[in-house]
Amino acid sequence: FSGPFTDVVTTNLKLRNPSDRKVCFKVKTTAPRRYCVRPNSGIIDPGSSLIVSVMLQPFDYDPNEKSKHKFMVQTTYAPPNITDMEAVWKEAKPDELMDSKLRCVFEMPNENDKLNDIDASKSAPVLNTSKQDGPMPKPHSVSLNDTETRKLVEECKRLQAEIMKLTDENRHLRDEGLRLRKVAHSDKSGSPTALALRDNGSNSLPSLLVVIAAIFIGFFLGKFIL
Repeated sequence: FSGPFTDVVTTNLKLRNPSDRKVCFKVKTTAPRRYCVRPNSGIIDPGSSLIVSVMLQPFDYDPNEKSKHKFMVQTTYAPPNITDMEAVWKEAKPDELMDSKLRCVFEMPNENDKLNDIDASKSAPVLNTSKQDGPMPKPHSVSLNDTETRKLVEECKRLQAEIMKLTDENRHLRDEGLRLRKVAHSDKSGSPTALALRDNGSNSLPSLLVVIAAIFIGFFLGKFIL
């Protein structure tokens, strides 16, 4: 039996009578509540064949569970002028009975079969195209991602250039402060403390700008990497 087993799964069993006499048959199973067999008994003429449908009822399939379901087809030669099938089986002797045993096997379709089914459904022609007269929308996910990436890269480059510019300005102001301190010491005019405070104030603003720019570029770089 091939899954999935969410609906009734039917398997045909072909019975053939190779003898020159009529044969009575009966189909038995170890799980009668799980299967519906039609016909489950009858007579096969000499040299004839008969198709028996075995219908498995829906159930929750567990691949780890081993199937123990079995079927047995029991046969015996039909007596002349048969009228009661039940009497035939009750009166049959053990050495007159013949049987064939079958074991049930459950199989789920593999992934290749599923992919082939999907490809076949995609390649099937569409009969009703009245709702597809208009232009089909084009996917934009790739272009949007590319655009966003370019924007982030450009923003990172701009911030890097801004940091380099602020670093140069900071270096220039630091050099200028050192030069002013040297002039002040040489002239011995003005308060050294005031000059130091002025130098610190002139240097704090560019340093603060460098820290803010570094924070921003770290934020954009983190977003770009994620």
